[in-house]
Amino acid sequence: MAEDTRQDKRASFSAITEHNTNGMARTSAVASGKSGASKKLVIKNFKDRPKLAENYTEDTWLKLRDAVGAIQNSTSIKYNLEELYQAVENLCSYKVSPTLYKQLRQVCEDHVQLTESLDNLSFLKRMNRCWQDHCRQTIMIRSIFLFLDRTYVLQNSLLPSIWDTGLELFRTHIVSDSAVQKRTVDGILEQIELERNGETVDRSLLRSLLGMLSDLQVYKDSFEERFLTETNRLYAAEGQRLMQERDVPEYLHHVARRLEEENDRIVSYLDQSTQKPLISCVEKQLLGEHMTAILQKGLSTLLDENRVTELALLYQLFSKVKGGLLTLLQFWRDYIKSFGGEIVCTPEKDKDMVQELLDFKDKMDNVAQSCFTRNEGFINAMKEAFETFINKRPNKPAELIAKYVDSKLRAGNKEATEEELERILDKIMIIFRFIHGKDVFEAFYKKDLAKRLLVGKSASVDAEKSMLSKLKHECGAAFTSKLEGMFKDMELSKDIMIQFKQYMQNQSEPSNIELTVNILTMGYWPSYTPMEVHLPPEMVKLQEVFKLFYLGKHSGRKLQWQPTLGHAVLKAEFKEGKKELQVSLFQTLVLLMFNEGEEFSVEEIRAATGIEEGELRRTLQSLACGKARVLNKNPRGKDVEDGDRFNFNNDFKHKLFRIKINQIQMKETVEEQVSTTERVFQDRQYQIDAAVVRIMKMRKTLSHNLLVSELYNQLKFPVKPGDLKKRIESLIDRDYMERDKETPNQYHYVA
Repeated sequence: MAEDTRQDKRASFSAITEHNTNGMARTSAVASGKSGASKKLVIKNFKDRPKLAENYTEDTWLKLRDAVGAIQNSTSIKYNLEELYQAVENLCSYKVSPTLYKQLRQVCEDHVQLTESLDNLSFLKRMNRCWQDHCRQTIMIRSIFLFLDRTYVLQNSLLPSIWDTGLELFRTHIVSDSAVQKRTVDGILEQIELERNGETVDRSLLRSLLGMLSDLQVYKDSFEERFLTETNRLYAAEGQRLMQERDVPEYLHHVARRLEEENDRIVSYLDQSTQKPLISCVEKQLLGEHMTAILQKGLSTLLDENRVTELALLYQLFSKVKGGLLTLLQFWRDYIKSFGGEIVCTPEKDKDMVQELLDFKDKMDNVAQSCFTRNEGFINAMKEAFETFINKRPNKPAELIAKYVDSKLRAGNKEATEEELERILDKIMIIFRFIHGKDVFEAFYKKDLAKRLLVGKSASVDAEKSMLSKLKHECGAAFTSKLEGMFKDMELSKDIMIQFKQYMQNQSEPSNIELTVNILTMGYWPSYTPMEVHLPPEMVKLQEVFKLFYLGKHSGRKLQWQPTLGHAVLKAEFKEGKKELQVSLFQTLVLLMFNEGEEFSVEEIRAATGIEEGELRRTLQSLACGKARVLNKNPRGKDVEDGDRFNFNNDFKHKLFRIKINQIQMKETVEEQVSTTERVFQDRQYQIDAAVVRIMKMRKTLSHNLLVSELYNQLKFPVKPGDLKKRIESLIDRDYMERDKETPNQYHYVA
């Protein structure tokens, strides 16, 4: 009869023991109770922990050691991996972890030491294969001993993980061996040198080996230092050699290619940390050590030949080197000063100076923009250099710029459309800004403008006004006030002539000569030397009529006639027929004499016309020796001599009806140039005097140094300290100011 186990409604537990395959005892509790009734389940710990089977630790370790050995020798493992993992877990659970860790480390160490002798055939490849195998094996071993790694090792911060242990053992027993390390690094460096010399190498091998050194944390000490030393040596020698052998453009392209190659090596197989020191090393040896030599040897050539690509490369490379751009900037500034100084200071080039300056400025602007990335420092250096060289030769550039503007604004200039002309004027203004003596420009510009306005030679009133507005914007209203006054005079003269024609129509005796007069305000226009000439009675009478008309409208004014600026249109009859001759007033006086006689000598013409000798010779030359020879000279020749005689050329022929006879007297002579320059200097004296008086009147008392400093701030033209001292002495003599009796360097204003 079976016993009823449900007595007193209490549950009883029985322990059932079953043996697992690994020899461990696993217990399970089976609860029995009354079916259908809800009972509280209570699980209590064993009073005594189950013991490991005898020799379990030794037997399990033997299995694990065999498995590790199989992994290390790349043979098959006899045991199930899950079983091995469970075995490690069981050992760790029974506090065998320290012993297990030491045993595992010892087995791995023994294997690594054995592997040392396997490096004989192709050393690098063998080393790489050893490393790859070692990594694979360590990962496999770690997967079996994962429980150990994540429990015991993790809880002991001083112990390295199984993976780190594998790396440490490989480093200690293989890579740290001086012979092995030397052969490995030597082999890698040899491969890199071969690649630098253009040969193909196995980059994946290099990548793997350098990755190994990096993982083992010996990359920097064992490889990088030697690599950088070798790189330094290689490029130092290469830089020296190629600087001798190659021209600068070729050398720059070589440097750029080398930098590209080294960057490619970093991407392909070198460690990223090597990038900065490696590129710095290449830049230093190929560029930094040769900056001055490169610029001395090639910058001038590159700029002369406008090698834009190479100049851009030069800037790009020098921007990488410490102090590179500053050195380039200095050489660039010196080149501009030297090249520009040659243009300005060579009198033989005066004829083309301004055009060459404009072309040079365009060229340098293009280099600064397209090659030097519009670097502010380079643009400012260019401006400074232009200002320096253009003022090396005082006054002449200012004079030639004024003449250049005249050539562009003069009628007959068919080189440019209005838009092109505007662009040319803008460029001229840029050059004009660099000039210190702007008053010299104003004097010559005013003289040329007067000729254009009076002879009707101006190409375009719009262009003239445009140039005037540019000058006004650049130098202020005071600079252009006289020039604007000249335009006003011309407009007022047109109105006066309309009124004069109406006045003449009401006269009882109308003249057969049509007179046009320009009324010029003396302060606005250049000063002209008055010249008395003998005018025909008809002209004299007409002048008196105009004088009476004008002074009747404007009392208190004085008219002074300027025959040097006069011009006329003469009607002439030749065998071929009637022609009209457009001539100057002096040419008119000479030609009108031939209405009274057939032939005249030079002396007779001078006596009859009253024209000054030099002017008369130029006038006769234009009539008898030029392209349109309306007079015959006897004897023939290019120059007019005292004994020469002239007669009217009745056989004169020309395809045009109105013929303009070139006015030689309109061409500027050396004397005129000198007199214009002297007038500028005289004006400067007055400006200095006025500035001194103005300053002293305001300050009352001032030391010499402070006065000179103030003058430099106010004066707009270059002046020497010695000249200022002379003007101050002159003002003291004229009692505008006086020296202090006790301190001679101090001045007082005299009211």
